This record gives sequence, structure tokens and C-alpha cells, in this order.
Amino acid sequence: MSELFESIAKAFEQGGWGMYPIAAALVFALAIMFDRVWALYFKANIDKETFLRGLKKHIYSGDLDKAISYCAGQKRTPLVSVIKAGLINVPKGEDDVQAAMDEATLRESPKIEKRTGYLAMIGNVATLLGLLGTITGLIKCFGAVANANPADKAAILSQGISEAMNCTAFGLGVAIPSLVIYSVLQGRTQSMVDDINETAVGVLNLIVANKDKMKMPAAVPAEAEE
Repeated sequence: MSELFESIAKAFEQGGWGMYPIAAALVFALAIMFDRVWALYFKANIDKETFLRGLKKHIYSGDLDKAISYCAGQKRTPLVSVIKAGLINVPKGEDDVQAAMDEATLRESPKIEKRTGYLAMIGNVATLLGLLGTITGLIKCFGAVANANPADKAAILSQGISEAMNCTAFGLGVAIPSLVIYSVLQGRTQSMVDDINETAVGVLNLIVANKDKMKMPAAVPAEAEE
């Protein structure tokens, strides 16, 4: 393991100045990856089917108070927030329920989508930084060879090419995982947005189908509005 770290450190040193901005891009990429994985797979994740089973039981019985309280007792995720916003507006009518859920969706969707797009940008930037380091390394290499003693040309050429290739490899090593993780997170984001839209429509249809037996609360609980 120590030999691996030593070889990585040696390659980093040989890569020249271009390795440093690529390393900075790697730090930003890792920070965004951890943030988005935590947000999308843990913080904003909820078992949609289990949540809906509990909610439907209250809607079928016409108990709006319990339906709102049920949502308030769940983990605060974008999906739950959208549905709760619709339930709170049931006494105002179907159009207000739809408008409230649309508004909540517009408010919650950016929380799901934010920062993920930066991974694609970092992947492209890392590739270009690697290319830039390669070009500058080759320019430096051939410029030095032109004025060097014949005996030193091979060593100078080898050093310059090593700098160029290490920079290229590091740039691609940052870019490829960044773009792969971006695609995975983008797919997860789209799936969550689709779940919100599908669930909102389904709950609205449930409310409309059971509106005749819905017991309207005298007042919306203060904690449900938060």
C-alpha cells in the first residue's frame, strides 16, 4: 500500500503545475458527490409505497385531520412536503389543492436537483486541464531539447513526456468518475421528480374520489402549516 502511495506521489510531482488545479477539481467533485449521495439516497429518500399505504387509509376513511397529521409525522422529504401542501388545502377545493401541490413541487424540485450539474462541468474542466498540462509539458519539453546538449536530450525528452502523460492521466482519472457519478445522480434525481409528480396526481384523484365523505377540519393545525 505504501508503494502505491509513493508511486502516486511521484507521478503527481512529475506531472508539473497542471496537477494542482486538477487536484482542486477532484476535491470539489468529491464534496459534491458526498453531498448529493447523502441528500438523494438518505435525506430525501422515503419508501413511497409504504407512505402511500398509510395515507390512503386515512383518505379512504375521510379523516383529513389524521391524513395531515400522518404527513406531518413522516420524515421531511420533498415528496411528503408536496402531498402535505395539497392536503392542507383540501377544504378550499380541488383547484386549490392542485395549485398548492404545483407550488410545492416548484419549491422542492430545486432542492433535489441542485449542485448535481456541477459534476458534469468538473468532469469537462478536469479533462481540459489535463490536456492543457499535456500541451504545456510538451512545449516545455521540445523547447528545452532544442537548446540542450545531445547527451542530455534523451533525459529532457523523457522528463517532458512524463509530465505531459501524468497530467493527462490525472485529468482523465478525475473526469471519468465525475461524469459516471453525474449520470447516476441525474437518473436518481429524475426518478424522484417523477415520483413526486406521479404521487401528487394520484393523491389528488384520491381526494376527488373521496371528497363526499371527507371530514373537513374546523381549522388547519398550526404544526401542519410549517
